Amino acid sequence: MPKGPVELRVGGQTYRVVATAEEADLHRLADVVDERLRRLTAPGRSVSPQSLLLAAISLAHDLEDERNRRLRSEQRAREMLSSLVSRIDAALEADSAEPSAAPAPSSSELEESEVEFDFGPTLDP
Repeated sequence: MPKGPVELRVGGQTYRVVATAEEADLHRLADVVDERLRRLTAPGRSVSPQSLLLAAISLAHDLEDERNRRLRSEQRAREMLSSLVSRIDAALEADSAEPSAAPAPSSSELEESEVEFDFGPTLDP
């Protein structure tokens, strides 16, 4: 839901903007654009529409670089996880393939078996 107009100052110009974003976020983003504009505009020169376009392209380029970096990182994480799962699977298969001295009893065998303990002589009252 749009809120009331917010005044933002970018490149020496004041813009009235109506948006659903929080006012603080809009001011923070306007400051980012203004900072980029100052870095791209020679001191003492006025901000032209071309300067605004150059700042927008520069910021879009940064965004694209970050997006690509994130995608590469996600792909690397998927590959590492897949490798780890394969290693775990291989270790589990190797462990189950080794013959053991006596097979482990199943849970049903454990439930059905009776266990007697000899605690030595008892004292009858």
